[in-house]
Amino acid sequence: MDANVLNVGLGTAGAVMALGLSAVGSAIGTGAAGAAAVGAWKKCYAQGRQAANLLPFVGAALTQTLYGMILMFAIKGKAASPEASGIALCLIGIFAGLGIGASAILQGRTAGAAADAYAETGKGFTNYFAALGVIETVAIFVMVFAFLAI
Repeated sequence: MDANVLNVGLGTAGAVMALGLSAVGSAIGTGAAGAAAVGAWKKCYAQGRQAANLLPFVGAALTQTLYGMILMFAIKGKAASPEASGIALCLIGIFAGLGIGASAILQGRTAGAAADAYAETGKGFTNYFAALGVIETVAIFVMVFAFLAI
């Protein structure tokens, strides 16, 4: 097998892993937040109260998939370069995808707690989103530092 083909193949695999692992994190995170929001809505309906708009909490962990996609395109573009290391790009894709995905999972869990708290009290929306923003920052840092490594 041609070394360049292997190099490009490994780089492309890393690009796909950056997206795939980020998206897995987003799926788990939005699933956790969605389940908590459904439970919070149920409590509101059972108590005859107006249900709060909790969809922003449910969707908070989706942005990590976008970060993975942006990183995928950057890695894929570099993989075609003759001086690129396919193994390095593959490892960058794996570990960056894991970091971004972990951020999404934990953001989703926190968003679920925020949805429950907001539905119960009707207060704290800005504070809850500030906490989600701090968790989001981890994913942004991972993406930016991965760009520097590429």
